[in-house]
Formats: sequence, C-alpha cells, structure tokens
Amino acid sequence: MLRPLALSFGLVVGCPAPADSTAAAVGFTAITFNTGTTEGSVPQDEPNGGYTPEQAAISDQYYGDGLAFEAVIQHARAWFEDIDADVVVFQEIFFSGLCPQVPSEAREGFVCETWAEGDPTVAQVVLGDGWQVACHPGKDDKCAAVRRSFGSFVGLADDFHLEGLEGAGIEGCGSGARVARGIIELVDGGEITLVNVHGSSGISSEDRACREAQFRQVFDALGSADGQPAANGEVNLIMGDFNTDPGRAAEYDQSAAYLAGAVDGSAFTFLSEVGPDAEPSYQGLANIDHVISDQLRGGCVVPGLSEGQPAVSEIVFFDHKPVVCAVEGI
Repeated sequence: MLRPLALSFGLVVGCPAPADSTAAAVGFTAITFNTGTTEGSVPQDEPNGGYTPEQAAISDQYYGDGLAFEAVIQHARAWFEDIDADVVVFQEIFFSGLCPQVPSEAREGFVCETWAEGDPTVAQVVLGDGWQVACHPGKDDKCAAVRRSFGSFVGLADDFHLEGLEGAGIEGCGSGARVARGIIELVDGGEITLVNVHGSSGISSEDRACREAQFRQVFDALGSADGQPAANGEVNLIMGDFNTDPGRAAEYDQSAAYLAGAVDGSAFTFLSEVGPDAEPSYQGLANIDHVISDQLRGGCVVPGLSEGQPAVSEIVFFDHKPVVCAVEGI
C-alpha cells in the first residue's frame, strides 16, 4: 500500500506496476543536495547574515567549501524540518570530525567553534533525529541518509558510518569514491538500491573522461569485486551532482552524451527536469543535479527556483539548489 507523499507539488506522479514485480510499493520524498559554496558568489558590500567574503575565504581554505557555517547549518536544519524527506544524498557537506585540524582563528561562526568529540556530524545536525547516515569510501563530504521510519541501510546498524557505502575510486581521477551505493531495506518490505553520484568538475578533456568513467560505474561496473554496476538492484534510485548537463552539454561533453544515452527513458528515466528549458539548479546556468530511476517515477521541484518553493537560506551561500522529488513506484 502506498503511504501518502510528504509533499504535494501539483504534479502527476507514479506509473503502473509491472505485473510480476516483487518489490514493495513505496511513496516517498527524495532529495539530492550539493551543500557547497564558492567564494565568488558572496556579496561584497552586504551583511549577508555574517557570511562575508572573509568568511568565504576561510571556508575555502579550511572547510573545503563544504557546509560548515553555523547560521546556514541551522537554516538547513529548519528547512529539513519542514520537508518530510525519506531519502537524502549530500555532496560537499563538511565532516565535523575534521575540526581538530582547523586552527582556532578559523573557527568563529563555523561548526568547529563549538564542536567536541562525539558531537553529531553536520549531516546529522541538518537532518535531525531518526536518520541513518553513511558516507563514501575515502570521501567524507559525500553521504547518503535514510529516515529510519522508512528504512535502513543493509549491513549497517549505527546512526552514522563514515565509510558505510560501497564504492571504488578511479585511477587518475582523484582520491576516494565519487560514486557509491547502499541498499535500503524498507520498513514496509522490499529494497531500494541507492546510488550517490558526485561527478568530477571541470571542462578539460581529462575532467570529461573522468566523469564518463564515473557514470560508467553507475551503469556498467562500479569497480567492486563482483563487477556489477552501482545500480544493480531490482529498484534503483540514482541521485547526485553529475557536474554536467545532459540536456545542454551532450554535443561537446562525452560524459553528458553518455549520461543522456544511458538514461534515455527505456531502462532508466530522469525524474528531474532535463533539457534546454529545464530550471538550472546550479548558479542559474546549468541543470547538473539529477534524480534517476528505473522502476520509480515522480516529479521534482527546485527550492529557491520553482514557483512557491522558498530557498533553503536567505544567506547567499549555496551555489547549488536542492532537487526535491515526490516519488512513487513498485
């Protein structure tokens, strides 16, 4: 039985279930959110909630431009309290376990100002209680989360697992896994294979080749011992910051062309908007944050951009906007 969706977007969602499907029926809210920032987007001569160009420079040097500024963390927490989400993936979210490496003069206004050993991570703070969070191998700023009333990650017991997802790096494309998966066992029965993607940024030929290799991890082979693609479940949900626009960049970026070909509506479908007229979730320029599935269907909005959907924070901080999807399927 489908449970009511947490959000009403005024969209028609869902599709008929295959007659032989054995997975549980689900209705839920899924979010992909790159919570990073960039120095160039901060206003020069405005208070901006205390997040000034000077604070942005500190963020860049000591926090990897991840979500670490306390006022914005609290805004994100309040936003998540209003969004009854069930499954969330983050990219560029600061791991507060790194606070001992941040000098005292770079802590004021940031999470490290009051952090102590044993405190919840930034991902846990913004989500609140009742969640399980697992991050990528070798990439503590990329994490996935599931609300425990909806499901839990197979093989994981604690609320937080620093390297709880399965993934593999790609030689020549930086360290750690930019693609990782976790299997969610649903409370009401069935499973969803969740894949979090954060494609390499950049426009060089090497950057484009790395992104294509990462996307091939999703659909061809993750690089783990079993040789299976990351999206290898009966029901797959793929979300993240792909760092390329499959609806606008396919003619000159082979990674965008590969992604558009892999998600052509036959086996896999974009739930998020794609195309030259799609709402650009990244700096008003490109549509690079996406939600994809094979069995699930739904509709998405972009808070801070879609009509009637307020931004996460009034502080100019995020260079991406989250993509929030009401999802149904079998």
